[in-house]
Amino acid sequence: MSTYPPPHHQDHDKDNMIEVLKSYPLATVISVKNEAPLITHMPLIYRETDGKLIGHIDIYNPQTPLMCDDNDVTVIFSGPDCYISPSVYTTTQLPTWNYIKVHLKGTVKAIESKEALKESLIKMTEFLEAPDHKYVLDADNKRMEGAINYIKMFEITITNWEGKFKLSQDKKKADIANAREELIKTNQLSIKAFLDKVF
Repeated sequence: MSTYPPPHHQDHDKDNMIEVLKSYPLATVISVKNEAPLITHMPLIYRETDGKLIGHIDIYNPQTPLMCDDNDVTVIFSGPDCYISPSVYTTTQLPTWNYIKVHLKGTVKAIESKEALKESLIKMTEFLEAPDHKYVLDADNKRMEGAINYIKMFEITITNWEGKFKLSQDKKKADIANAREELIKTNQLSIKAFLDKVF
């Protein structure tokens, strides 16, 4: 039986995968109900103390009833990606796409405590505001007091980790370096070009 993706495109280093979770916290969360997927994009914070993912979901989201009772969930974190033209290589190659993804499987549990919800909202804001911390969500924030009645908190216990780091690892060292530079350059330039078209 073949392994896919190939071993050189798999990263088993948990620290590398955690770095993706921390650097790109907007996750794709997938649940299944009646054999149909329910999908929500939301930031999840990796809690160092116990290795769980912490998140919040709107009570009116159709996926919310599934975010409890040890239901199974699949989570995808997406790092940078880009098309790699053969022109960046020193050797003859075909076009490809490089990317960094982390696929997780786990079980989800609802956290009903309003105090825990408030604390987690404050901690998530603190994490996302780093390193400058230009905004601090205070515990007595009136908007938060009103909003917590419409938000459910949950935690995900991770049961399986898969790191998919396709970064031209099967090429010569010079080509790997060139592909790395292309990934950096493309991600810096393409965002502005895209936003100029759509927003």
